Parts: sequence; C-alpha cells; structure tokens
Amino acid sequence: MTRLHDLTALEQGAAVRSREVSPTELVEHYLSRVERLSATVGAFVTVTDELARRQAKLAGAGVGDASSPLYGVPTAVKDLNATAGVVTELGSATMAGNIPDVSDEVVLRMEAAGLVSLGKTSTPEFGSPCYTEPDNAPPARTPWDLERMAGGSSGGAAAAVAAGLVPVAQASDGGGSIRIPASCCGLFGLKPSRGRVSNGPMYGDPVGLGTAGPLARTVRDAAALLDVMAGPAVGDPFWAPPHSESFLASCDVEPGRLRVARFVEPVIADAVVHREVVAAYEDATRLLLSLGHDVEEVDVPLPPEAVGTFETCWSVLTALSVAPPGTEDRLRPLTRWLQARGRAVSGPEFGLAVGEVRRIAAGALRALAPYDAVLTPTLAQPPLRIGEIRDDADPARDFARQKAFTPWTSAWNLTGMPAVSLPLHMTLEGLPVGVMLAGRPTEEHVLLALSAQIEAAAPWGDRTPPCWD
Repeated sequence: MTRLHDLTALEQGAAVRSREVSPTELVEHYLSRVERLSATVGAFVTVTDELARRQAKLAGAGVGDASSPLYGVPTAVKDLNATAGVVTELGSATMAGNIPDVSDEVVLRMEAAGLVSLGKTSTPEFGSPCYTEPDNAPPARTPWDLERMAGGSSGGAAAAVAAGLVPVAQASDGGGSIRIPASCCGLFGLKPSRGRVSNGPMYGDPVGLGTAGPLARTVRDAAALLDVMAGPAVGDPFWAPPHSESFLASCDVEPGRLRVARFVEPVIADAVVHREVVAAYEDATRLLLSLGHDVEEVDVPLPPEAVGTFETCWSVLTALSVAPPGTEDRLRPLTRWLQARGRAVSGPEFGLAVGEVRRIAAGALRALAPYDAVLTPTLAQPPLRIGEIRDDADPARDFARQKAFTPWTSAWNLTGMPAVSLPLHMTLEGLPVGVMLAGRPTEEHVLLALSAQIEAAAPWGDRTPPCWD
C-alpha cells in the first residue's frame, strides 16, 4: 500500500491540488514520523509543529500563490538560515535561544510558494565541518547505517529526507555541504550556480563560495524546489541570468549528445580513494557512454596552490561567524582554531586571496569550457562512522581528515559552477555512494536534463533505508 511518505514531493503537491489529500494531513503524517524518528537520525534541532499546522491550514484554504507544484508540501529549513520568530542556533551552543527578527530570502520564497516548514534541521557549528556533530543536538546519522554519519553541513536536512521525515529540504553549500550529505544519505543534491539563489538579506559571504539549494529523493523534486528558490532579490550584488523555462521543465528535455570530462585524482588533498568509490565512478562512466555521451579523461583543472588560497578564504569566513560576547568559551575547538587562522589574515592578504580565487577559477573555467559536464566522485569514502573525523584534541588533524574525505566538492564552489551528487551506487555493506557532475556556470538546466536521463536509465527512487517502513 502506498503511504504518504512513499509519494514524491511533486506527487504530494499534485494530490493537494486534486484534493486527494490536504496539507494538514501531510503535515500530521510527517510530524508523526518526526516524533518517532528525528532523534534517531539526528534530523531536526527545532520542530515547529504548531506553526506548521497553522501554515498547513492556510494552504488548505488556498491562501497565497498556489501556482507552485509544491504548494502545501512539507519541508524543512537548515538551522543556518534565519527564520523570523523561530529559534535559529546555527549549530552552535553560543547561539542558544537565538530568535531572528527577519527571515533569509530563501526562506521567504519557500513560504511564498506555500511549502510548509516543520522546523529547523541540524547543522554543525556555523556550517563549517563536513560532518554534523554539533554541541546543541545529537549527531546526524545516515538512515542506511545509524553508526555512520549523514555528512555535513546539511546533515540534518539529508537525514530528514532520507528517513522520510520530509520529502524535500532546503540545504546550503559552501564547500560541498549539499553534495556531501547527499552522497552519505543516498539522495540527489544540487548546488546551484553562483548567483542563482539570493543570499539576502545578510550577504555574509564576500568570497561567493556558498549558496542555498535543494536536497531530494528525485531529480524532479529537486528541480521543483530550485524553481522556488531561484532568482535575484532586489538589492542582490550579482545574480545568474534566468533560464527561459522552469528547471522542472528542463528535466523533460533530452540532453542530446554531451561531451563529458572526467577525472578521479583528488584535488584538495592527497587522499586515499576507496575501491567502492572508484567502482561508482567507473560505473557512472559506462552509464554515460551507454546513453550516447562522449567521456574524456582530463587533467585536474585546478593548480595545487588553489588549496592554500581556498583555506585562507574558508578560515576568514569562519572568523566572520562571531559568537555573542561572553560565550566564546562555548565554541568548539575546530571553530576556535579556524577563527584564529582567519583573524591572523590581514585585510590586504584576504583581498589578494579573493583575487587569486577569481584567477584560479577563471583558469579552471577556461580549461573546462569545451565540456558540457565534468564527472568525479563525490567523496573519497563511503559514509564514515560517527566521530571518525572529529578530533577536538587536534583541530588541525580534524581539518586534514575533512579534506581527505571531501577532496573534490569545494572545487565547484571555487569556480561557481553548478554541481550535483547522484545516488547511483550502493556498497556491498548497503552504504550509499554518490558520484558528482558539475556543469557550466548558469547551466543548471543542462545538468538537470542529464541527471533526469541518468535517473531514468538507472532508477534509485524505490531504494529506501530500513527505518523507512
């Protein structure tokens, strides 16, 4: 028997429009699952059940713009994104009880499209690590093996979608934070192009590494949520030009014969690549070839010096996340270490690093310009055990382990290219392993058309973890 959480987000939206189900029924169904499973997988840090019920009642009455195919569908907001009137702690004990007065633009757009948020999903402190083991909540776990991580920094969002607590969720990505948990949790995750989704009203990332994006079980669900998120707000300093059609419609376009570059050599660390990761990469290559695409080996498009430049920018961005006065002693050791690195960078040094990031990105974009997409693994390993990376006694070692686990993802934050993780592979132990495709800047529509073609050829939607039932 089909249960509500077996339906895709788009199927749920269609059921709302046809009045086969009401937004209130959907919300109650998912709140029940959240109550039973959220603590187990470390998904939600704050549940806004009464607010969700009020929003669902309004959606059921047709209040607002009901044109979105996701109108009335439950979702969740990452705890990094400000939500007016809702506790937003940014994964940090220093921000306990923080309630913003205003919402981020991406949150406003989801509300305007009639999506109903059930609450805030867990994230590590200030979204910095690639694992979600914050001091203000239990660790986020992949529902495929509760001893292993959901990834980060959108780990709670991924755990929620993968465990069937919401059908789609908002996430964000400054160095892989959508694609890392997508790989760990067996989901489709999309990091949009720089400027595709507004970072208003705070605009707190002067480098341009981070962006909000969707996590979903299917390509079409992610595309529909991207349609909700995309587009500039008045006052945005830069933006990606709009596409001529919806991103959801792009999923029904045949991509044609594409030229795909590929490389497996790690970019930002001398990492050991697990044999299952290599197998997933090779299987994806064969699948692309079978679909009629041309796949070519290329050299790593980023020079070794890109790593140090990226780290300089990353540490400065971490230093911008200032704890309230008198709470600094509650910061995690990794955060304190990164902030100390960032504060040691002078203004001119930071300016030079940002300029160097632009030049490095330009070189990579020129090298990859002939290609419609770029294939790499998403992560160097299947999901690791909880605590396997975290090292409070030695933050430098913690950071080195993070780079070894994620040696490809941050390359596309540096270039601003859109990138996706596709859940194409399962290990013999039953652990998900993603492969990553990046596209030309502002060409999410090509990446989504290709991803939809891949999903049709090698479907993953019926694969669910043990807690699903």
